[in-house]
Amino acid sequence: MIYYALLTFCLIILVSYVFEVTGKYSKIPSVILLMITGLALRSITTYYELKIPDLSILLPIMGTLGLILIVLEGSLDLTISAEKKGLIIKSFSSATLLFLSFVMLFSALLYYQFNFSLRISLLNAIPFAIISSAVAIPSSVHLGDNDREFIVYESSISDIIGILFFDFVLFNQLPVSAGIMVFSFEVIATIIFSVFISAGLAYMLHKIAHHVKYVIILTSVILLFVLAKLIHWPSLIVVLIFGLILNNNQFFQTKFIKKRIDFHEFNISLKAFKQFTGELTFVVRSFFFLIFGFYTPIADLINLQNLIISTSICLCIFLLRGIFFKLIIHKPLIPLFYFAPRGLITILLFLSIPNDLMLPFVNEGLITQTIFITILVMTFGNMLSKSHKKALSTSLTIHHE
Repeated sequence: MIYYALLTFCLIILVSYVFEVTGKYSKIPSVILLMITGLALRSITTYYELKIPDLSILLPIMGTLGLILIVLEGSLDLTISAEKKGLIIKSFSSATLLFLSFVMLFSALLYYQFNFSLRISLLNAIPFAIISSAVAIPSSVHLGDNDREFIVYESSISDIIGILFFDFVLFNQLPVSAGIMVFSFEVIATIIFSVFISAGLAYMLHKIAHHVKYVIILTSVILLFVLAKLIHWPSLIVVLIFGLILNNNQFFQTKFIKKRIDFHEFNISLKAFKQFTGELTFVVRSFFFLIFGFYTPIADLINLQNLIISTSICLCIFLLRGIFFKLIIHKPLIPLFYFAPRGLITILLFLSIPNDLMLPFVNEGLITQTIFITILVMTFGNMLSKSHKKALSTSLTIHHE
């Protein structure tokens, strides 16, 4: 039994790696292939009546770990500079305004048309409103530098805003005005706390001479996230600020600090830490999406009512995105319009909603359909972007001649 488990573990990682590599050519994100693989495995095990241990209890754990790693990986790619001021403002406004627009529209429909409470309406609208950095960032590697950075900023900010808002609605028991004041205090306190803790962890990254180093740093970040989560503070801010401080250490290179830290050596360690984080993220993400696909009921996935609802949700997502890009920030629709996938964060937040607050028509099939549709649209955008680049390149060549 042990050897079969190890064999399965190795095969899943190798298959996921093949999906990752071939995705560069097929433009099909590995996430969607992993979910399809999970569905196929479920059909095979059911047909042959194979007994598989219940792994569904791992989904919330792997999802939370994956979320931490993905936000950390994304923040380690974010560079803050005066030259990128416009890009940061546009990506921040895109993440914020599109999130709020969708939540207001969807929750208003649930509240006024279907008579659900405001709290239930908001909790069920928020997961659908968040762009998944777990899917968007790996899929943006084919884009130009500016477009890729926009996706990294937008999806990371969308994750953070979505989770902060979700936690506020789920855990706040105070009147709205008092709740907002308490929540604002918690955000400010978390930011200040995170800056000091991140500086300490960054110093540890540089000074630890033991060969076991990156695991200790990452474990410390996860521990801080969990502690902040247990007291209902905005825990994801801790992860974001840690990554931002590490990757933007040029702001801290004062004479006082330079006497204590060799920034050349520090950046070498940082590069290795990024690679370690990226590889661990790959493993966790692979198992999460495959297991989620495995436990998604096929009957729910092919349910026509689910398909109507998921298609309507996706139409709303891309309609709002198109209006925003065209009329507000005046950016070309190709390729950024298509990069609004839902994924790990959507699944994780729905798993966090108590059963008595979940909408009766929301199930794994509806969530999976929404993820599939948004990822397929993104895949089409990737292909369209490639064709657009070729056409543009040919046009410039002809013009030059």
